[in-house]
Amino acid sequence: MISVTSKSRYAVVAMAELARSGPAPVPIAQIAERRAMPVQFLEQLFSTLRRDGLLQSQRGVKGGYTLARPAEEITVLEVVQALDGKVGQEADEAGGIWLEGVQALRGVFASTTIADIARRQAAEGGAGMYYI
Repeated sequence: MISVTSKSRYAVVAMAELARSGPAPVPIAQIAERRAMPVQFLEQLFSTLRRDGLLQSQRGVKGGYTLARPAEEITVLEVVQALDGKVGQEADEAGGIWLEGVQALRGVFASTTIADIARRQAAEGGAGMYYI
């Protein structure tokens, strides 16, 4: 009933890594290496996120990806829905406890930003912010 795939989880983690990396473009291979993700899978995700206006790409020697907006303005819900569609759409029809559960999940995702995830990653890993 609630379909949030691993694509979304990978994307949120990768975008938080971008937020931690600072304002300069970061090569996708570097993000994949830091977070132990398959590069080709991340390329597919980033392509979708770029088309949806959540990421920007820059070609060339100093190329890579950056967030399209400040990390404080990009919600986890936006990322998840860009990749998986509307969260729990089936629950709208089912109603009752299913709808309540999905609404709670949407609320958490909508109130959590990529900046929040980046801060959590830094706190959990004991790692500081990356600046290149």
